[in-house]
Amino acid sequence: MPKNILLATAYMPPVAYMALVAQAQNVSIEVCETYPKQTYRNRCTLLTAGGLLDLTVPAVRTNGNHTMTADIGVSYAEAWNVRHWRAIESAYSAAPYFLYYRDKLQQLLYARYERLIDLNSALLDYIMHSMKIESAITRSTDFVPPTADADDYRYSLTPKSTLPAEWFDNYCQVFYTKFPFQHNLSSLDLLFNLGPESASYLKRTSTRIEQLQ
Repeated sequence: MPKNILLATAYMPPVAYMALVAQAQNVSIEVCETYPKQTYRNRCTLLTAGGLLDLTVPAVRTNGNHTMTADIGVSYAEAWNVRHWRAIESAYSAAPYFLYYRDKLQQLLYARYERLIDLNSALLDYIMHSMKIESAITRSTDFVPPTADADDYRYSLTPKSTLPAEWFDNYCQVFYTKFPFQHNLSSLDLLFNLGPESASYLKRTSTRIEQLQ
């Protein structure tokens, strides 16, 4: 695993994203790009009683189609954060570690962040703290065009690119009696189900995620 990696920002990132973060010494989050649609930058996926559920933060392009990620705003015209929290609570209230982490997570979701990058950063910091991940996180200062370098994961980790299920060890999920194991969900799924064992799981997973390059 490279010591220094480049990632896009992500809303309550998927497990593969956190596996990369956990094994890197330094992580640079891309904020100077022109903001793309339909990515993990403003969405995540949970497993609920009804199956997979995508949660999306309404992003505001303050400068139209040329808005940089650093300038993307968050709309609160509708109470999306309340809906997201209710979905999380419904999906994970029975998870073994939900009560340990719920209060702070709810507090972060109910805070009103003007920019998407600040919302995502606050959530990433909390997930890292909860999983005892100590990688250094910084934000990019200039845009670097996509490369084939092994440390650039900005565009290889997307919802459109389904990762092989065998890259992810099974763990007990809340609705395991209804659905087969669902891999690479939001890292909240991992945290609420495995708690302090999350870091060990990510370490095992990281060597496989490297194959993204």
